[in-house]
Amino acid sequence: MRKVIAAFNMTLDGFCDHTAVNPDEEIHQYYTDLLRSGDTILYGTTTYQLMEYWRTLVANPSGNKAMDEFALVMNDISKIVYSRTLESIDWSSARLATQSLEEEVQELRQQPGKDILVGSRSLIISLLNLGLIDELRLMIHPVIAGGGLPLFDQIQGRKELQLINTKTFTSGAVLHCYKPAAIEPK
Repeated sequence: MRKVIAAFNMTLDGFCDHTAVNPDEEIHQYYTDLLRSGDTILYGTTTYQLMEYWRTLVANPSGNKAMDEFALVMNDISKIVYSRTLESIDWSSARLATQSLEEEVQELRQQPGKDILVGSRSLIISLLNLGLIDELRLMIHPVIAGGGLPLFDQIQGRKELQLINTKTFTSGAVLHCYKPAAIEPK
């Protein structure tokens, strides 16, 4: 069965704000490798629209090897977009979701293929609440935003996690990899 891996950047004080962090080449390379480990990524409207930026680098490379390589991999990975507002999308590797998030993920997990990635805050929250995240990868940047959109403000009930790996990047960002903790029978 394919794994569902949620990955997100956040500030030290727990906020999701892409403008508050500044990923360097090493972090771009990490995310490029992560995208290569999957063959599908799930997005909500806002994150999908932010990711469309990478299409411009495919057409007009920046000259930054790490960013340009990320753009190519991002362009190729299959994207499923959950949106209440978009009626169509024109990125050839993307499609609008036609099933509920739970149905789509359950179906994808049963199909052969690589990992299923999740890169939107709203979908991470929904999948955590549904118990459908196999691994949570949080890239915590050494920035205190002082406010913004918290990652975990809509979680239903306590979620116990087990730390499975960490990695410290040269920039001071620290990747924390978790899986759901095994629940001991009572």
